[in-house]
Amino acid sequence: MMDPERFDEIKNRIIGSERERSGIGTLKEKTVHAVLKDYYASGREMQEISLDGYVADIYTGTEIIEIQTANFNRMRSKLDKFLPKYPVTIVYPIPKIKYLVWMDEETGECSKPRKSTVKGSVYRAFYELYKIKPYLANPNLHLCFPFLELEEYRLLNGWSQDKKRGSCRYDRIPKALLGEMRFDQLKDYTQLIPPYLAEPFTVVEFGKAVKEQKQIAGMVLHILNYLKVIERCENRGRSYTYRIINSDNLL
Repeated sequence: MMDPERFDEIKNRIIGSERERSGIGTLKEKTVHAVLKDYYASGREMQEISLDGYVADIYTGTEIIEIQTANFNRMRSKLDKFLPKYPVTIVYPIPKIKYLVWMDEETGECSKPRKSTVKGSVYRAFYELYKIKPYLANPNLHLCFPFLELEEYRLLNGWSQDKKRGSCRYDRIPKALLGEMRFDQLKDYTQLIPPYLAEPFTVVEFGKAVKEQKQIAGMVLHILNYLKVIERCENRGRSYTYRIINSDNLL
């Protein structure tokens, strides 16, 4: 159950202690990862637990929770070991509201936060989910997407004249927990398809309904079709069409 007040308490404690000790953005473990690890673990004794030759971010005694902010391809060997024995939840944060802060590498001076026009979306997370596609149907694998408001600190070290294009992300500082989406069983994936979208639908129609580019929409539908959450129907011109498989048949 989502608890924004507890999230705020953890966030304020971690950010406050790091700023006091060494300044913002200097964590060995990036701030979003550190805050989420404390939020999803009920105690520090559950964190960084060695299991079967790997270190789990959180082990509750019955369940493993991994906080993953990128590079899902690196998780495959862990999943090979963990999934036959334990339920595993992957937590992947979505920056729903983002403010950009630019940092001067030499002086450490930071600009005022400016709100980004780009809003995070769970549909874009499918770029990472594609990397673990063969594991997604495993009943022991669960996904959790917390929606965050955050500040993203970027170094002014890019190749453009203003040093912003091609710059490196330095850290992300969470400000608030705005919501959460979970996938615990296959039928949960149907929540990705708007109820007002008439079936059968094409990739283009789906993309317009969820306000995503055709490439992203196509990747989402590819995975949903792979998981047998949707199925291909008759062609419409040169385009495939899709419809939801009866959720009563989904686990």
